[in-house]
Amino acid sequence: MTINLLVPSMVCDGCVKVVQEAILNQEPKAKVEINLDTKQVKVDTNASEASIKQIIIAAGHTVE
Repeated sequence: MTINLLVPSMVCDGCVKVVQEAILNQEPKAKVEINLDTKQVKVDTNASEASIKQIIIAAGHTVE
């Protein structure tokens, strides 16, 4: 399942790295694509959207 989320709190490459590592730490088989310009996070995973949102929020970012 592909999950598309808007993460407006990402402002730099460091933010992208934090979000990506947080997701991959919890969901190692996930494929994560992040576009910093549009603040879009695309995750191909078997995890639920709620689960991915919680991972991003726990990493200190906001999800719309």
